[in-house]
Amino acid sequence: MSEKLLTETALNVKDAFENISKAAEKAGRNPSEIRLMAVTKTVTPEKINEAIKSGCDLLGENRVQELLEKYEFYDKSAEIHFIGRLQTNKVKYIVDKVSMIESVDSLKLAEEIERRCAKIGKVMDVLLEVNIAGEESKGGFSPDEVVEISEKIKEFPHLRLRGLMTIGRFGAEIEETRQYFEKMRHLLVDIKKKNIYNIYINVLSMGMSSDYELAVSEGATIVRIGRGLFGERKYV
Repeated sequence: MSEKLLTETALNVKDAFENISKAAEKAGRNPSEIRLMAVTKTVTPEKINEAIKSGCDLLGENRVQELLEKYEFYDKSAEIHFIGRLQTNKVKYIVDKVSMIESVDSLKLAEEIERRCAKIGKVMDVLLEVNIAGEESKGGFSPDEVVEISEKIKEFPHLRLRGLMTIGRFGAEIEETRQYFEKMRHLLVDIKKKNIYNIYINVLSMGMSSDYELAVSEGATIVRIGRGLFGERKYV
């Protein structure tokens, strides 16, 4: 199809895939190792389905209520991950709709996901959210807690620990961000080595619209892009 006939969203998806590919090749990585996630907060289902049609097969949902309102309108060929702050009393609404919860930031939340998944006979893929910059305004485990928590998660039969997720510090300089991403890569290696009974640990979700190419160069396997695909949005 001629680029003149592509929608703005489709063009943005195309550009993102190309940027990911270039960043991966520059880092000596296979571009197929990295997944592009379309972050859907405040975006209409119509636009989201345009992104899916353009080849983006992974969606990232931030809000439970928004997911519930838009879920039935989504092209079901795409996989959905939950990436936002998740309250324990909301877990029951999403466990049958998402394939991964990336924002596990407490043992209490992990326990509730385990309980709800046990009721429906599902094994949920999860990531531990790491507060890599130690910001008071953000949730997540400290880097020092990650190995210990991964050992505890291993004991939940309905959870499958797949790796780690982080949200970079807003406004950080490039080299500071690079150091955070590099530290996340080392943390993933640590839990993969020590959690010897879990062969599934291979996911590193980090990098957003402003820094996803840097994240790819430091080992990200999922990059989460919202503004870069759908433009500026008004948050309410």
